[in-house]
This record gives sequence, structure tokens and C-alpha cells, in this order.
Amino acid sequence: MRVAVVHNRDPSGVINVFGPQNRERYNPRTVERVARALEAGGHTVRVIDGDMHVVERLGDFMPRVIAGERPGMVFNMAYGIQGVSRYTHLPALLEMLGVPYVGSGPQAHGMALDKVIAKIMFQSAGLPTAKFWNFASSDDSFDDLKCSPGHRLIVKPKMEAVSYGIRIVDNEGDLREAVSMIIEEFGQHVLVEEFIAGRELAIGLLGNGDPEVLPIVEIDLEGDPNAIQTDSDKLRQPREKLCPAPLSADETSELQQLARRAFRSLDLFDFARVDLRLDAEGNPYILEINSMASLGLTGTYVHAAQAAGYTYESMVNRMLDVAAVRYFGAERLVSQVESVPAAPRRDDVERPRARLRTYIRSSAATIEDNVRRMVEARTPTEAPERVNQLGDWVERQLETLGFRVERRPQVALGDILLARNHIHDVDDVLLLGHLDTGAPLQEWTPFRADERRIYGTGAAESKGGIAVALAALRGLRYIRRLGQVRAAVLLTSDGAQSGAGGRQIIAEAGARARNVIGLKPGEPDGSVITARAGEHRYLLESAYRRSRRAVSADQVVRHFANRVIALQDIGREASENAGSEEDAENGESVRGVRAHITNLHLEAGGGRLPSRAELMLTLRYSDPEIGPELDERVQRIADARTVPGVRMTVSARPGRPALRPTDLDRSLLETVQQAAQDLSRPIEGGERWAAADLSFVGENTARIDGMGPIGGAARTDDEYILRHSLVERAMLLAVTMLQLRTQPKRRRAASATAAG
Repeated sequence: MRVAVVHNRDPSGVINVFGPQNRERYNPRTVERVARALEAGGHTVRVIDGDMHVVERLGDFMPRVIAGERPGMVFNMAYGIQGVSRYTHLPALLEMLGVPYVGSGPQAHGMALDKVIAKIMFQSAGLPTAKFWNFASSDDSFDDLKCSPGHRLIVKPKMEAVSYGIRIVDNEGDLREAVSMIIEEFGQHVLVEEFIAGRELAIGLLGNGDPEVLPIVEIDLEGDPNAIQTDSDKLRQPREKLCPAPLSADETSELQQLARRAFRSLDLFDFARVDLRLDAEGNPYILEINSMASLGLTGTYVHAAQAAGYTYESMVNRMLDVAAVRYFGAERLVSQVESVPAAPRRDDVERPRARLRTYIRSSAATIEDNVRRMVEARTPTEAPERVNQLGDWVERQLETLGFRVERRPQVALGDILLARNHIHDVDDVLLLGHLDTGAPLQEWTPFRADERRIYGTGAAESKGGIAVALAALRGLRYIRRLGQVRAAVLLTSDGAQSGAGGRQIIAEAGARARNVIGLKPGEPDGSVITARAGEHRYLLESAYRRSRRAVSADQVVRHFANRVIALQDIGREASENAGSEEDAENGESVRGVRAHITNLHLEAGGGRLPSRAELMLTLRYSDPEIGPELDERVQRIADARTVPGVRMTVSARPGRPALRPTDLDRSLLETVQQAAQDLSRPIEGGERWAAADLSFVGENTARIDGMGPIGGAARTDDEYILRHSLVERAMLLAVTMLQLRTQPKRRRAASATAAG
């Protein structure tokens, strides 16, 4: 399952600073501990700051159930940033978004946080609670209120936690002063209640309906019945805890029932902690109920869970499970949401994968920084020195991972890098990308980032894929599995153009690999690429010679324009003659062609007719058999002469063949889909009209492309990748490589079948 752990880290993530500011937030180490526990349970986790950008972040990460994906959930650790009823803010937002979450709903949180309302609810349910008064100002008076050394009172803000602002008073003057100070400091009403001298207990609950009651914890007051827990005790110097508390069986049973009744009286969900005091005669009084019990290691809730036999991992996963059952039911939990047992599996498969998820997720900042570094390197194909500088940096990264890097110099191009981490004859996986970018240097767009996207020249086209590959390889090394994968990395230096310089090396390297994975960007819907168009490229030149017949400039330009229109019509006619939508849906080949004209150039001397013109024509096609027909059609159009003295010549330029899926490719897609399913992000295979270097790999090797980050708008000022997809694609690539490592026999069998 995909689980977003949402907490509040940066209080500045608001439109305006307005209203009471929250002092309560989780230590980042505790948030990370929860995330790792969920990953140990087999879940795909993302830690998200619950500020004003939380909707966008959840939208990027969460599966959409209407699209057939398994539902995801939020593990709510967000105490709120500012304003009143802060516990309710995130749950209310999640209710609106339709995202399931762990913990109580906004109404229950609102009642539990408001200590006055909670005590009213306890009273209405017949539960014992100390007598109390609600002060709106220090001038309020109550006929039944007594404050003296024999009738001490406890004073606290009515909507705070962690014992903030708490004071004990035994005279009228101190009472008025305490109320006044709390109103001034916290800006809210004040709860004043009778102080119960005696023992202090905490009772954790886990579940719904008839929730499990964890062993009762007693706070060690060191024999002082008048002592209390202050915020300093809870946050900095926690008091010792006795668990299970020294109580008789009857006392324990009574307190357990009181805790369950208090839990139900506020309509709480999943987990909570009830705080009580026992007076000198052993009578219980419910003080409050914390609907967001702390999951810090020093807290009473974790202490009680450990006494009940839970590990930290199993406790966190149990909390997720009870919420999932509440939303989806036990039967749906089995089929749609993987239930995690109380003790997560620790076998040789699940534990390394959990550690892999944790490592790559925690490396998000490093991955983004690598993208920034590569974008700022500015590596257009025509600047080989810049390409080689980037190659130097990538070479160092690969060498630290145990790869031996071979550099292949190219004429007028940057070097090609070919790296392997083994000495065998066959690669399990070859990762294919390129160092260069298609946009010229003068059109370079600098790196920038917003909440959702990273922008910059080459970010999608090539640099993001390299960053994903490095992160995946580092993750495999971290879990000590990289040495078990016979991996190779091939980065060419003209992949942004025709690929002419690298095609032979790509073909040779592909022939010795069982699987080749392209690092081009994934589709906007997350799909990988299983089919690509082929491309033929032509340079067409026109020379204008003198003729006895007068030729006007208008005729010359019109002739050339007609040839351009005729060439563009190849694509239009092919589209009109393409197969039906029904054929496409049934998997039938569609004879589609797209024409793209670039570098249209006219030359003329001053005051003369144009003497020369040229253009570059690229024809992309989906049917591999259509290539010869395209060559003939272009030649016929070029040979047509409508104006004497005008001749157009055609020169073929290097192109790329079409990539059509084979049985081996489909088998590799299934492996990728299984890895994606393990990460709770189902994906499909798709077709892209842009040609790529993967098509140079022969059909006896399994091939797939689009395993780089999700992105688009390449070679424009708005070229981008989605930030969250860097981590997700790195995880997908790493898990895919692990799966390919574990099934070499099936791969060899499929290869033998294809060859036969």
C-alpha cells in the first residue's frame, strides 16, 4: 500500500501567520522511525509536510481508486500549524479529498482537544471526571468554586496538549493570575478543575469497536500524591514508568472498561490514550483523552505497546491495519490492501526491500541535487568538451559503486561511457541513456524547482534518467545486492540527435545483455514505453540555375513552398489512410506517419533570386515495413519540377528503426509491472512517437524504455520532471533489477525460445 506519513515540519508553509501558533510537533526522528516501520511492513512510503502544499503532494503520490489502483492511506502525524482546533485541520482536508487516513475524524479530534467539551461528554456518558469550570476571563466568578490549601485547583489552557501552561493553585489570587496569564499567552479559554491528589495512570487503546486496551502505565510520582507531569517532564526529562501498573485484577478490569467507554464517548478511531488519576481511596477520575497519542519512544503509548509484546514496527503497522479494516473491511483488506502481521516479515526478500525503500526515500535531496548539477553542466551535443566534463563526474560516481568505466572517444562528439560491475560475458541489465541534450547552448534554460516540478534543459530528456539510475544503484549497494546483479551502464554522447555515433556500440552492448532498460522519461500517466516510432531523416537541397525562361522570385518561392507542403502531406495522407480505432484497440498495426520539417533555410545574394535552399525532413512511422516506401515517396516529391532551372536533391541522414514489442519485451514489461505492483503503483506500457536509441538494440534482447522520471516538454523553456517521480522511479528501477536478478533461468529460456 502507498502510505503518506504527514506531519508538520515547517511552520512557514502558510499563506499568512494568523491565530494561535502551534507549539506541538513531532521530532523528525520519530517521523522517520514511523516511516521506516511502515516500509518494513512492505509499504511504499512518502513523508509529506502538512502545509499549504499538502494537496498537491498527496495528489502526486496517492493512487486514484477510480483508475483501478489499490487505495492508499495517510498516516496522520500532523498536529496542525496554527489556528483553533488544530488537530482537526488535516483530517478535515483528507475527508474533502477522499483520502483514507489513520486516526480519528475531525469532529472527534475537536472534542478531544477541547478539554471542556470532552469533560461534558464524559459526564453525559456517566464517566467519572473531576469537577470543573470554564473561564473566559480572569474576572469570571462561580458560586460553587473554592480555592484554598484544602481545595487546590489545577489550571490549564482548554485546547492544548503536552501539559502546556499547566499550574496548580491554592488561593484566589494565584487562580486569577494563572487564568490571566494563560489567556494572554494562549489566547483561549481556561479549564479550571479540582486537583485529584493520588496516582497518575495512562491507558492506551488500539483498534475500533471493542479496541484492544494496552497494559496500564503508571507515572512514577516518587511517592508524592501532589506531584504532576509538567511539559518539561514529558518533553525533556520523562518520569519513570511502571508497566503494567501495580493494580489488582478487578481494578485493572474496571479501568480498562472506563477507557473503552471514554474512547467511544468521543467517537474516536484507531488509537488514543486516556489519562486518569486515582484518589487516595482508589476512585478513578478521567482527566482527558489524547486522540493523537505521542509515538515518541519515551511516551507512555509506546511503552505500553512494548509491554503488550509489540515491536515499534509491529505497533505502527497494526495501527495502519486497524484503520484499513475500518475503511475497507476485513475481506477487502485481503484483496485490495495488504495486511501486515503484527511482526513484519524479516526474510531475505522483504527486509532488504524495506531497507531499499527507506534508503532511496531518504536520498530524495541528493537525487534532486544531482539533477541540478547535471542540468547546470549544459551539455548540448555540439559541445563535446562540456559533455566530457559531465562524463568525468558520472564516471566518478560509477567508480565509487564498483563499476569499471571504459571511455570510447568519438569524432566531433563527447566520449561514450560504458561501465560494468562484473567480468562475465553477459549482463543481467544494461541501463541506456545519454549525456548530451538536444537544445543548443544559447537556448539553455537554468535549473529551477517549485513544489511539484523541477525545470531545466535536459532534466527530462536525459539528466533525470541518469540521476534515477545512480540512485537505484546506490540503493542496491546499500542493501548489499548490487554485487549480485550483473549490471552495465551505457551513456552515449549524441542520443539527443540521430544516435549515429553510438548505434554500433549500443547494438554490441545490447547483444550481450539479457535486458536493456532505457532511461528516457516516463509518460505523464506513469507508463513505461514498450514501442517507439522509427524515423527517417533527409536533407533536401534546392539549387536555382539560370534559364532562358524568365523566373520570378515569386515563382521560385512558390515552387519551394509547394515541395514543403507536399512533404508535409506524407504525414497527413498517412494519418487519413491509417487503420481504424478498433484495429488500434485490438493491437493491429497502424500505418501512421508524421512529418516534421526543421532547418528551413533560403540563401540569396543582394537583389538576386534565391540561389539555394535546404531543409531537414524527419518522417516518423510506426510500421517498420513502411521505410522503403517513404524513401521512394520523398524522392518522387523532390524530383517533381514545376519551374525550369530548379532542382531538389535528397540525401539520407542517419535515422532510427521502429521499436515494436516482442515476446521478450512483453516479458520484461511484466517484470516491471510486478515491481510496480510491489510499490503500489500499477503501470502500463505505452507507445511514443519520438524515436530513441533503444531501437538499436536487437530483438533477441528484452527492451523497455521510459524508466526515467515522469516528465515532458523536452527542448522547451518548460522542460520538467515531477519531483516525486525521481524517488518512485529509482525505487521501481532498483526493485526491477532485483527481480531480474532472481529469475535468470526464465530469461534465458525466453531468449532461447525467441532465437529458435
